[in-house]
Amino acid sequence: MNLRFPKIVYLSVVAFFLLVFKGLSFATSPYLFTKTISEKNILSSDRITLPLDTPETELPFPINDNINPYGNNNGLDLNNPKNIESAVEYDPATGNYYFYQRIGGEIDYRNPTVMSFEEYMNYNMANSVKDYWKEIKDVESITDDKEESSAFAPKLKVNGKAFDRIFGGNTIDIRPQGSAELTFGININKNENPQIPERQRRVTTFDFDQKIQMNVVGNIGDKLKLTTNYNTEATFDFENQMKLEYTGYEDEIIKKIEAGNVSLPLSGTLIAGSQSLFGIKTQLQFGKLTATTLFSQQKGQRKEIDVQGGAQTQKFEITADNYEANKHYFLSGYYRENYDRALSSLPVVNSGVNITRIEVWVVNQRANTLDTRNIIGFTDLGEDAAYQFKNQGDNPLNNFPYNQQNNLYDAVNANLEIRGFTNASSALASLANPLVNAVDYEKLSNARRLEPSEYTYNTRLGFISLNQPLNNAEVLAVGYQYTVNGQTFQVGDLSNDGIIAPNALYLKLLKSTIVDVRNPMWDLMMKNIYSLNAYQVNPQEFICNIWYNDPKEGIDIPFIPIQQVEATPLLQLFNLDKLDQNGSLASDGRFDFVDGAATNGGTISSQNGRIFFPVIEPFGSYLKSKLQAVGASEQAIAQIAYTQLYDSTKTVAQQNFLPLNRFKLKGSYQSASSDEISLNATSIPQGSVTVTAGGVKLEENRDYTVDYNLGRVKIINTGLLESQTPIKVSLESNSLFSIQTKTLVGSRFDYKVNKDFTLGGTIMNLTERPLTNKVNVGDEPMSNTIFGFDGNYRTESNYLTKLVDRLPFLETKEKSSIDLSGEFAKLVPGHSKAVGKDGISYIDDFEGSQSTIDLRNVINW
Repeated sequence: MNLRFPKIVYLSVVAFFLLVFKGLSFATSPYLFTKTISEKNILSSDRITLPLDTPETELPFPINDNINPYGNNNGLDLNNPKNIESAVEYDPATGNYYFYQRIGGEIDYRNPTVMSFEEYMNYNMANSVKDYWKEIKDVESITDDKEESSAFAPKLKVNGKAFDRIFGGNTIDIRPQGSAELTFGININKNENPQIPERQRRVTTFDFDQKIQMNVVGNIGDKLKLTTNYNTEATFDFENQMKLEYTGYEDEIIKKIEAGNVSLPLSGTLIAGSQSLFGIKTQLQFGKLTATTLFSQQKGQRKEIDVQGGAQTQKFEITADNYEANKHYFLSGYYRENYDRALSSLPVVNSGVNITRIEVWVVNQRANTLDTRNIIGFTDLGEDAAYQFKNQGDNPLNNFPYNQQNNLYDAVNANLEIRGFTNASSALASLANPLVNAVDYEKLSNARRLEPSEYTYNTRLGFISLNQPLNNAEVLAVGYQYTVNGQTFQVGDLSNDGIIAPNALYLKLLKSTIVDVRNPMWDLMMKNIYSLNAYQVNPQEFICNIWYNDPKEGIDIPFIPIQQVEATPLLQLFNLDKLDQNGSLASDGRFDFVDGAATNGGTISSQNGRIFFPVIEPFGSYLKSKLQAVGASEQAIAQIAYTQLYDSTKTVAQQNFLPLNRFKLKGSYQSASSDEISLNATSIPQGSVTVTAGGVKLEENRDYTVDYNLGRVKIINTGLLESQTPIKVSLESNSLFSIQTKTLVGSRFDYKVNKDFTLGGTIMNLTERPLTNKVNVGDEPMSNTIFGFDGNYRTESNYLTKLVDRLPFLETKEKSSIDLSGEFAKLVPGHSKAVGKDGISYIDDFEGSQSTIDLRNVINW
C-alpha cells in the first residue's frame, strides 16, 4: 500500500515527534540508523543534520522504517512520500558511494548509507536484472493477444526444414495450467491391550495422497495440437479428455489425424454416428473424394425416445428392493399403524387428522446463520408405546400423538440443564430412566430449518417427503400441530413458542445418526414408495403392472404360482386395482390412478412420478397376511414373502436374501404435453442428439435446442407440436461404468460430384468382447456390421419461384430450392469370435454353480 500526503503534513509529524522526545531541540532515534559515517565530515554549511543523542525506543508496531533508501521493500512497509528525495554521491577520497535521503532537497533527515565500490557494483547489477524482468513482465501485461504472451512460458524454436515441412512451423509452444498436491502423513496406532504382544501394540504406517488437476494445451507448428484435461478427483472416466490432432493444409492429402477422444458424426438417419469414442481417426482427401477411417473403443451408449404430440413415452422396470430410502418418514407410530386402514377405502381417505403446521429440522451443512436453533430430538416424544417413559392405562385420545401422551416431555421440560442445551447430555444420562444418545435422543447444535420448498407433507396421513435423501449419519426431527375432532394438539416445540435461543427446542426424532433396525425409528422410514424418475405423468397413458419371477420357469408372470392365489392378478392382490376408469368399485385390470398421494392420499404422485402402495409393507407382512388368509403353507410363504426387506437394511436384504427379490413393477408412462423433452441423461456429448419428426431430420437451433448438461431438448418449432407429428430423439450418453469392451471400426466416403450433388457411403462394425467365454442366453456379445449409401442433391430454382407467382393473389421474392435425398442401409448381424465360431451360449453354468445342503436337516436333502 502506497500512501501519499502533502509535504506540510510530513513536516508537521516530524516536528511533533521531535518536540515530544527532546523538548525544543532536534533529535531522532538511533533505531533509524544501521550504519553511520565517522571517517568523513559530510555536513555542508547549507545543510542541517539531526544529532544522535536520543535514547533508544521501540516502535509499538511491527512496521520497519526503510533504512536503506535503495533496499528492497518487503511489501508491508510504507513507501517513502514524494517530498523525500534520494541521491547517490561518489567520494573519490575514500572510494565509497553515499546514499542520501533529503526532505525538500535541503535537509538530510537521516545519516547517509555507505557502500564500497564492490558492494555498489553488486547492488547495481542486481537492480539491472530486476529492472530487466520487470520490463519484460510489463510488456506482457499490455499484450492484447494472450497467445502471444510468452515471457514466463517461452516458446521453443527447432531449426530445420524437415521439421518445418512436417509440422508447418519451427515453434513448440506448450502451456500447462493447474495444480499438483502431494500430502505426506504418518499414522501411529498404539493399543494398550495386555492380550496383544508388546511388539504388536504399536503400529506405524505411512499415509500419503496426491491430487492433480492439469490442463495442457500444446502446439507444434501450425499442424499439431495437443489438448489434455486430467483430474484425479473426477467422478467418471469420461470427464478426463485427451486429444492429439494433426491438421494438414488445404492442398495436402492428409486433412486431419486425431488420436484420443474422437467422434464420428454422420448426417444420415439410417446409420447414426458416435461422439463418445477413444481411438484413432484419419481424414484423407483425394480430389473430390474424402475418406474418413476410424478405429476406436466406444465409451457411450445410444438410446431413442419417442414423443407423440409433445408427450414423452418411457418404459420403466423397478424391482421390489429399489424403494426410495431416507426420503419419506412417518411423523409418529400412530400414523404408521393407521396407514393401511386410512387407504383401504380409496379414493376416500379415512382419516380425521389434519396437520396444520410443521417445522422440519436437519443438520446444518450449508453454514446457514438464519433459521438455525439448538435442538434435542427424542425418539419417544408423543408416542404411546414408549419403551422408556411408558404411560400406563388407556388414553382418552385413542392414542393420538401429543406432548403429554407420556411423561417424557414433562420430565425433560422440568430440567433446566436439558433445556439449556450445554449440559443436556449429562442431565439426560442422570434421569431416573437414563436416555442413550443416538438411541433415545439426538442433540444437535445450530440445526437448520428446512424451507417449505424443500419438502412436502401429507396433511391427513401424517408423513413428510424430502426433496433430497438424507445420508446415514444425518439427523431428522420435526415439531408439528394438528387438529382432530375439533381439538388442536402439538408434538414437540415450534420456533415461535417463546423458547429463546440458545435454549434448545424439543422435537420428535424421526432419524438418528445410527441405523438400527431394532429401534422404533426404523419403522418410521417409509419403504413402500417407488420413483419413476419422471415428472408430470399423464394419467391417460399410464400403464403399471406387478410381475413375479417364477423360480421354476424363470419368466415373469403377473400372479403368484401357488394354487390359492394364482387366479388373482398381483395388482388386485396389492389393492392397486379396485376401481374402474370412472372411479367405481370394480376391477378393470388397470392400475388405479389416484393422484395426490404425497399431500392428500392416493396411489401415485403425478407431479414427481412416484408410486405409493396403499400398504406399509406390500411385499412383506401384508403379502404374508394375504397368503395366510387363503391357507398357503408356511414353507410357501417363507419362499415368497420378502419380509427381510423391511426388518433389515436395504443392503443386507439385497445381499443376503437375493432369492426373495422376485417382484417387479413394469410399465410405461407419458409425461404431460410440453415443448421440453427430458432425455433422462446428463453430460451428453456435444452433437450426439438427433431429432426427427415424421422421419424428417430436424435442424438444431432452428427447430430445437439442446441443453447437453441437463439433458433436455426444447422444441422451438411449435408447428410440430400443434400438428401432433411423431417426434423421435436419438442420443448418445456417456457410460458411467463401462465393464464390457466395445470396439467400433468404420469408414465414411464422401464424393462431391459438383457443388449441388454429393454421394456417400458408410461401413461400420461394432464388436463386443465378453468378460468370460461362457455367456448366458440373451447376453451373447454381438459383432454387427452395417453398410449403406446415400445421396443428396440441392439446388436453387427460379422456375419454381415464377410458377408460384403465377398463382392468383400470391407474389414472392424469396428464392426457391429443390432438395432431394435418399438413403440405403443394411445390417448384417453376427457374434463375437470369443464365443466360438458357432456362437455358443449356456442355459446354465453347472460347472460354476454350487448348492449348499445342511445334512442335519433331513427335509432339505
